[in-house]
Amino acid sequence: MATQKPSRTPAEIEDIILRKIFLVSLVDSMENDSRVVYLEMTAAEILSEGKELKLTRELMERIVIDRLSGSFPAAEPPFQYLLNCYRRAYDEGKKIASMKDKNVRAEMEIVVKQAKKLAVAYCRIHLGNPDMFPNHDTGKSSVSPLLPLIFSEVGGNLDGFGGSSSSGVSNPRDFVEEFFRDADYDSIEPVLKQLYEDLRGSVLKVSPLGNFQQPLRALLLLVNYPVGAKALVSHPWWIPKSVYMNGRVIEMTSILGPFFHVSALPDHYMFKSEPEIGQQCFSEASTRRPADLLSSFTTIKTVMNNLYDGLAEVLRVLLKNTITRENVLEYLGEVINKNSSRAQIQVDPLSCASSGMFVNLSAIMIRLCEPFLDASLSKRDKIDPKYVFYSNRLEMRGLTALHASSEEVSEWFDHNIAKVDNSANTGDGENRLIQSEEATSSSTNVNEPSVPKNSNPASRSTQKAKYPFICECFFMTARVLNLGLLKAFSDFKHLVQDISRCEDTLASFKAMQEQSPSPQLQQDISRLEKEIELHTQSKFCYEAQILRDGGILQRALSYYRLMVVWLVGLVGGFKMPLPSACPKEFASMPEHFVEDTMELLIFASRIPRALDGVMLDDFMNFIIMFMASPEYIRNPYLRAKMVEVLNCWMPRRSGSKATETLFEGHQLSLEYLVKNLLKLYVDIEFTGSHTQFYDKFNIRHNIAELLEYLWQVPSHRNVWRKIAKDEEKGVYLNFLNFLVNDSIYLLDESLNKILELKELEAEMSNTIEWERRPAQERQERTRLFHSQENIIKIDMKLANEDVSLLAFTSDQITAPFLLPEMVERVASMLNYFLLQLVGPQRKSLSLKDPEKYEFRPKLLLKQIVNIYVNLAKGDKDKIFPAAITRDGRSYNDQVNL
Repeated sequence: MATQKPSRTPAEIEDIILRKIFLVSLVDSMENDSRVVYLEMTAAEILSEGKELKLTRELMERIVIDRLSGSFPAAEPPFQYLLNCYRRAYDEGKKIASMKDKNVRAEMEIVVKQAKKLAVAYCRIHLGNPDMFPNHDTGKSSVSPLLPLIFSEVGGNLDGFGGSSSSGVSNPRDFVEEFFRDADYDSIEPVLKQLYEDLRGSVLKVSPLGNFQQPLRALLLLVNYPVGAKALVSHPWWIPKSVYMNGRVIEMTSILGPFFHVSALPDHYMFKSEPEIGQQCFSEASTRRPADLLSSFTTIKTVMNNLYDGLAEVLRVLLKNTITRENVLEYLGEVINKNSSRAQIQVDPLSCASSGMFVNLSAIMIRLCEPFLDASLSKRDKIDPKYVFYSNRLEMRGLTALHASSEEVSEWFDHNIAKVDNSANTGDGENRLIQSEEATSSSTNVNEPSVPKNSNPASRSTQKAKYPFICECFFMTARVLNLGLLKAFSDFKHLVQDISRCEDTLASFKAMQEQSPSPQLQQDISRLEKEIELHTQSKFCYEAQILRDGGILQRALSYYRLMVVWLVGLVGGFKMPLPSACPKEFASMPEHFVEDTMELLIFASRIPRALDGVMLDDFMNFIIMFMASPEYIRNPYLRAKMVEVLNCWMPRRSGSKATETLFEGHQLSLEYLVKNLLKLYVDIEFTGSHTQFYDKFNIRHNIAELLEYLWQVPSHRNVWRKIAKDEEKGVYLNFLNFLVNDSIYLLDESLNKILELKELEAEMSNTIEWERRPAQERQERTRLFHSQENIIKIDMKLANEDVSLLAFTSDQITAPFLLPEMVERVASMLNYFLLQLVGPQRKSLSLKDPEKYEFRPKLLLKQIVNIYVNLAKGDKDKIFPAAITRDGRSYNDQVNL
């Protein structure tokens, strides 16, 4: 009969468990496991104290210290040892769960829990003080050993093409959670400092197709711990301090900067990311299958939205934390202020952050705005216009205002500074950030507002004005979008123009090379082909990140809808006519608020389906209210941009029923649109710019196209006729005067240029004489020929529109044409063009391909004849025939018969 195995005492079980966990022995028993360390000195001390050589929970910390402090060359390095102690403790805990004796099980659970806690505590101590314990690991890395565990905790990375990367390190369950959860800030801060530097380094110059998602998830995990959030904003690199500080330095050296730098958009070669998007996804795009290009577009859009969502959540967590909120706002303010020169046409890539960073920041800021972009915009009353002048956060008072001059802004600042002093102590009731981000935050002491030259420093408030988070977020987003998304739109437009110019030049060079080959021309052709290839790659990168991302455009449109509704609120709401005096708050708002709104609408209108579901009524109201109001918006080019928006919305262009309703079923539109278009047509004559003479033609062309469409809408046509009657000697007479002036200039210019073009054609067609000329002269004459072609096309297109406008309006409105101030000028204009088109010189205007130049002589002649007929029918007093015959310059009996 077998003897029963004696049961172990709880003390023996505890000893066995602790020996397994810590891999130490107090008895030199020649253990087979080489990892087990014999603590001879510790054993001697325990014996001298009269205790048994058994491990207990009371001895636990002592043996850990002795194990870590001893010199055991073959043993595991400190961190790896402690991590594995935790792992073994976890495994022992699972075994204990099957013990039948509840009392023993409960005791052993306490032992294991204490062992895990001790392992975590000494991991913190070791990582915070790496030199405290001897480390015989010769392959030590400069990266925190905790980083692979965090990467393991947040999961492997899926790169842009579906490949995966893993840290290859198994993370003991709950280790990371225990490590950070109850940590003392002072002891954990050095550890977190190193981790944040490592995370920053891991995404430095990484493209969207690289591994940025794993570090981003790790960053989010860390900031969700209060100690992690505090350590991040306390890091010296949160906002780097340097005498050479600029936008690019913040982007590349701050902790968050490299995360914001991850972008598909092209950057300066010194800061290029890998893998390079343009080269990898879009090189030789013309030879790629459409499905491959579409796949690349989809991939980039997906990974960029992962970045936006992740970084937005990081900022959201930090903003909800009252301890870190102010630091986040300070960081955002510093990024915006240090990059204000991004608004310039030419941006210095060494002093300004990349376009990628600011487009990313744009996408993130409009995500932070979402809680107050509800359909009713119910929280807009929290946006205080005084923020523009009195907030210490953003440098905004130097920006060009909608109407006020810088002197007027300074005067208003002086007058109202005392009110800010009083209001700075109010608003305590809103001093919290709730889940919907309706929090308040105070300005920082850094960057005191600069005082205008004529202001009294003594009157400046000694306290900071407090503004709700909604207010701060609104204005920060406006600045970021101006320097980011809207700047990217502009860069993209210029890129497309550059490609078009390069292609035109390339075509010219190839034509010249065929006629007279030269090595220099071949070099120029090769250079242009490479340039077009690189430009095309960049163009596709912009398309992938911005144009094909409907989400970013929709969010931006929602934001700017709030912008226009809020701005209109400053003048009393959506009602006409506007107050005679422009309120100072509105007049002093930055001009780019409105300009950016219009640019976004134009850009989005040209992308199929980008406006689907967008509420456009408020935008339409805003445009009608201000397009002809120089007393509110001083810049005529900005008001002209509003016409460009309406041009994009014309039903024949947009192909949308929604925009048709804006013109044909919209109250303000029916009452004021025609009137304001006519007024703007007149106002644009004098823009104050040195290019105003040429600028007005393009602007008036857009207005004329709109007017032509509105004439076909009966309700608008009736309003037009009433204006012509009521304002016969006012705005309508001025409109007609400028319309006739433009028609004369443009048609005359076009016809003269046709004669010049024909001379050049004759030169080039005489092959023998042409070949005798020097190559440089031939190139110059060829360039002049193409330049003349372009001028004729543009001028003729504008002239056609103006003559058409005269033709269809004169059908029903004749009285203003027959006024003494107008009738002779109209008659001489018609006589001159009739003579040109059917007189003795008409053959000199014949072209091989007139349609190519928008020159349609038959249609032009028909319209001019129609104008004669229309005015004759409406001329009851026979004024018009007399004016025709009095014209001594162009009247011809045979032609006019």
